Amino acid sequence: MTGTTLDDYTDRYARRVRGMTASEIRALFAVASRPEVVSLAGGAPYIAALPLDAVGEMLGRLGSEHGVTTLQYGIGQGTLELRERICEVMALSGIDASCGASPEDVVVTVGGQQALDLVARLFLDPGDVVLAEGPTYVGALGVFQAAQAQVVHVPMDDDGLIPEALETAVAELARAGRRVKFLYTIPTYQNPMGVTLSEERRERVLDICERAGLLVIEDDPYGQLGFEGDAPRPLRARRRDGVFYLSTFSKTFAPGLRVGWILAPHAVRDKLVIASEANILCPSGYAQAAVSTYLGTMPWREQLKVYREVYRERRDALLAALEDLMPAGTTWTRPTGGLFVWASLPDGLDAKAMMPRAIAARVAYVPGTGFYADGTGTGNMRLNFSFPTPERIREGVRRLAGVMEQDIAMRRVFGGTVGRPGSRRGQAGADTPGPDLA
Repeated sequence: MTGTTLDDYTDRYARRVRGMTASEIRALFAVASRPEVVSLAGGAPYIAALPLDAVGEMLGRLGSEHGVTTLQYGIGQGTLELRERICEVMALSGIDASCGASPEDVVVTVGGQQALDLVARLFLDPGDVVLAEGPTYVGALGVFQAAQAQVVHVPMDDDGLIPEALETAVAELARAGRRVKFLYTIPTYQNPMGVTLSEERRERVLDICERAGLLVIEDDPYGQLGFEGDAPRPLRARRRDGVFYLSTFSKTFAPGLRVGWILAPHAVRDKLVIASEANILCPSGYAQAAVSTYLGTMPWREQLKVYREVYRERRDALLAALEDLMPAGTTWTRPTGGLFVWASLPDGLDAKAMMPRAIAARVAYVPGTGFYADGTGTGNMRLNFSFPTPERIREGVRRLAGVMEQDIAMRRVFGGTVGRPGSRRGQAGADTPGPDLA
């Protein structure tokens, strides 16, 4: 040991640990959770909208009346009762027996995050390439990084992933002799942009992946949280072969229970179970029973409507505040569901560099750099509207706009230009870049 590092174990770590970095979002939690800070940063659902008294009584009975089974070990795949309930939930989106959905092919996971980890364990070798939307979910980037895979981003616009850019990326990677294993996509109310892949593009994306022999990993945490009519049918409802469907109860029930699932092609199901058993032995029997009982005894479909209405009101509050208060040159997406708005800053502003000043002004957001594997996205930020009240949302935007105005004024004094030529308020606003193969 040389004593030249704060970590005396540096030379003992496995190679795959060397590139690990802290999540932009997790690093914000300690500050953003302070009551004086308006947090537009996290992605927490509004749990207070649940009938907490009834949920509390249900959880108590699971321990006192059924503890002999709910507090015991279980099987790696998850209980049959919950897997049957999961199939009922998926059927609402069109993923049903007609397209091969079966409890036998569902694997229960510890939230959606473990579902991602299991897919990575099964399919990614060091050096493999994962195609993903740019920007994409920060938790997925961490999983792929831990698997020593390289993420190549495919750009999006207001209609989601751009098929032509996907086709170009696939062709260029093939010419470079790179091995691409799958496309990771959040097609519905995407995190972080909030956009939804259009009906016509869904078929084109599936066709491109099928021709290229790519698996499709469809992550769908938000699909049942639409505010303006039904979302397009999931990719898994259109193709059964080669499409893995991942989801979670974290956004529609309770993230603290950590219950998610994978619907996998039948041939892969057993390997997923083996990988899960090696990872966690079995998912929590108590958490599974809680979700099963909630779905079996409580009006969860009505609760979805409550969430949709709460989030629609808060989405509207955020969009109105952005329209009224943001400096000229700022643009943003207009989600029809989910939890997030993606904002593009006036030219010259850096969301990551601006963050300390925003915290000093008692407002938090997530800089766009956290959603790219290559550190781009400095001119963007993700804003969450699910947790703060409409009044707090407006106050948070007011504080944020003040910080941005100060930065703009500084640039005017010390040089540089402000404003995004050709941008339109209320739209994504940025020119569409080519696929990032770096």
